[in-house]
Amino acid sequence: MSLLTRTVSIAAAAVLAGTLAVAPAQADIVQISPPGANDWSCKPSAQHPYPVVLVPGTFESMAKNWSTLAPYLKGSGYCVFALNYGETNGVYATAPVTESAKELAPFVDAVRAATGAKQVDLVGHSQGGMMPRYYMGFLGGAKYVHHLVGIAPSNHGTEGVIVPPPGVVPDPDYAGLGCAACADQQAGSTFMQKLNSVGDTVAGPSYTVISTVHDEVVIPYNSQFLSGPARQVANITIQDKCPADLFEHDQTPNDPVVHQLVANALAQASGPADPAYQPSCI
Repeated sequence: MSLLTRTVSIAAAAVLAGTLAVAPAQADIVQISPPGANDWSCKPSAQHPYPVVLVPGTFESMAKNWSTLAPYLKGSGYCVFALNYGETNGVYATAPVTESAKELAPFVDAVRAATGAKQVDLVGHSQGGMMPRYYMGFLGGAKYVHHLVGIAPSNHGTEGVIVPPPGVVPDPDYAGLGCAACADQQAGSTFMQKLNSVGDTVAGPSYTVISTVHDEVVIPYNSQFLSGPARQVANITIQDKCPADLFEHDQTPNDPVVHQLVANALAQASGPADPAYQPSCI
């Protein structure tokens, strides 16, 4: 049985209660979900009608990337789901971004089937905040997404180096890593040109981008921002809200300020996050 088939069937049967989910590329490997995620019996409330799907970044597993945000959102009353994707050579989120987007599509379908929701909210970090734009713009996913919240997303690529796991030094084209996603995320790559050929946004979903001036991976940090009308797009710099916040790229999903900004974005019935919202600076 293929990974995606197994993932969808498990979701539809609602048997992933609480803590377990199937790895995206190897059906015989069971991965640990972050706390609060992948309770397939969860039904969205009237207050929080859209299930939240958490999409990790390059080299990351869902368990590591969302260990704090998943329980925060679950505790706030959301149905929370997360996935691993794009595994190559035993490392997640390293496959070509176009292929990873094809893994996101059936996972969203499974979440919608299990919860009865017509649309989901997507929250992604780094590649996970950008890759859904391909799903929305090229794979017909826009009609299934209410809001995309990107945390330090690589929306226009990076002029820097995407940091590999410790001890691994990439060559200039990342061939030594087997990381096609790394090459895809370089500014000016063929993939980036295609992704943005349809514009930064597509009709329907709302977009919120949350960035840090201390980002050392997706640089310049303001390349993460999306162009679009205020009714559809909000670009938020953490330090404009909390100047002393020192969080960098990798740990932004664990920033309590980011948690509040994500919650504000998800709380909007329509449109992006409220740009005037002031989180508590912790």
